[in-house]
Formats: sequence, C-alpha cells, structure tokens
Amino acid sequence: MPPEISIVSTMYRSQSFLERFLAECLQAVSEIECNDFEILLINDGSPDNSLAYALTRRSDIPQLAVVDLSRNFGHHHAIQAGLRHARGNLVFLIDCDLEVSPLVLTDFYRKLRESDCDMVFGYQEARKGGWFEQITGNLFWKGFNFLSDIKIPENIITERIMTRRFVEALLQMGDRNLFLGGMMSWTGFHQIGLPVIKKQRGGQSTYTIARRIGVMVNAVSSFSAQPLIWLFNTGVTITLLSFLLAFYLVLRKLLFDDALIGFTSVMTVMTLSLGIMTTAIGLVGIYLGKVFNQVQNRPTYIVKDIYR
Repeated sequence: MPPEISIVSTMYRSQSFLERFLAECLQAVSEIECNDFEILLINDGSPDNSLAYALTRRSDIPQLAVVDLSRNFGHHHAIQAGLRHARGNLVFLIDCDLEVSPLVLTDFYRKLRESDCDMVFGYQEARKGGWFEQITGNLFWKGFNFLSDIKIPENIITERIMTRRFVEALLQMGDRNLFLGGMMSWTGFHQIGLPVIKKQRGGQSTYTIARRIGVMVNAVSSFSAQPLIWLFNTGVTITLLSFLLAFYLVLRKLLFDDALIGFTSVMTVMTLSLGIMTTAIGLVGIYLGKVFNQVQNRPTYIVKDIYR
C-alpha cells in the first residue's frame, strides 16, 4: 500500500539544514496525525556531506528514503526525480533550506482537505530580501506573464501539496527543458494559492544573478513563441519604415537634388540594423537550442542509487 503522504525535497549544499529539517518534518506529520508517510530526499550531486548525513539518519527514521543522482542536474530536474519516485497519495514538495518551515504542511494539508482541490501552492504576498531581490523577483514574474502564453500566479514558491492524479498528469509531460512553475500551471486541475512567509536563507544562496537570468530565459522560451512573433513584427515595421525613408530620400533627390544622408545617419542606421540582426539571430538560436535538446530525447536526470 502506498503511504498517505510523501514529503519530497532536494539536497544541494544542504548538510547544515538537514537535522532541523528532518525534525520539523516528523513534527509536521505528527500534527496532521499521519502515521503512514515517507520523507524522500533527492541528492542533486551535492558537493558536501548531505548524502552521507541523510544515509546515517535512515537508522532512526525508517520512513526516510534517499535518491542519489549521478551528478548535479539542477533544481527542477531533481524535483522531477523526486515526484517520479514519490509513492504517496499526496505529495508535499518543499525546499530543505528552511526558508519555509516543514511545519507549514499543517496549513497546506488542511487547505487541501477543505477545498477538495488537486494542488495547494504557496506564494509570497511580499517578497523577502533586500530591494534588489524584491525588484528582480517582481520583474521576473511580470516579465514572464507578459511574454508567455501561460499565466502563472506571481511570487509562487516551491512549497506545495499535490494529489496523486495531479502528479501523474504532470509527469506525463515530455518536456526536456524544465520550468516546473509553468508546467504545473499548464497541467490545470483545481489549484488554490496559500500565502506563505519566507525567511532569509542561512548562508549564501546558490541562485546567482546569472542563474536567475538563465531561469528567466529558459522559462519564457519554454512556454511561449511570443518573442519570435514580436521579432517578426519588429522586422516588418523596420522594413516598412526603411522603404518610406528610401522613398522620401529619392523624392528629395529628384525635387531638390539633395539626399540628406550624412555620416551620422548612415552609422545610426547601420548600428540599429546590426543590433536587430544580432538579437534576432540570438533569439532564434535559443529556440533552436530548445528544439535540439528536445529531439535529443536524453533523460532529464540519471539515478545512481536508491536507498529505501
């Protein structure tokens, strides 16, 4: 028989958080009076001793299972591995860095039962962190929803509880370019948001500015062709304006014997054209790269060992 609930989390430089995380997981399942559960940790190629510590805790937490990936595949790929190996009728997904305590499981579980929905997702009413993190985070979600065909509630977080049928439907998607926030919204079903307050992470975050930009590019290009449509419209507009300018210059030449073209105007037109062409080639290249990754059909992760 499958357990009633699976608590799924990923490990990457997580050793300092695991002791308290596991203790609060046990407290959370006790508060919802659930005796049939599993805690599933996915080791995403963590360079510290997270895996070794998790394995030692299996002696005193028999419900603890560990999936060890062959290397670091990234947060979303590790989450996908966790969802695929989770056996519970309900799956509670949470990061183990304690920005959100596992004790929120009580609120998520109660909301799911009261609403009879398929997923309760967490979101921040006010983003944590300094001004830079708040501004870039807000720009990410507003930019994604502006560019994408799939609309996602702003400031969503990893933490959420899902029914088995929702998880099975999500895992049917054959995406190789993963952006789980968008994939979960695309899956549909009855989804409800729950406001959650996130604390500041202890230690340095593994999400650098470069990684945040990479997530943004991956998110938009995985869920919308709108940038390509805009690029086409921009090209058509510039082409029409170029024809009008050429017609105007020829007319001036015929009527007044001047062309009104100097070094500044030539360099401006050349620079503008070069910028647009370079952007266009780069944008098309991103989408071609997505297609290349998809048709390669490589697995999104590889499991080295499973400890149950």
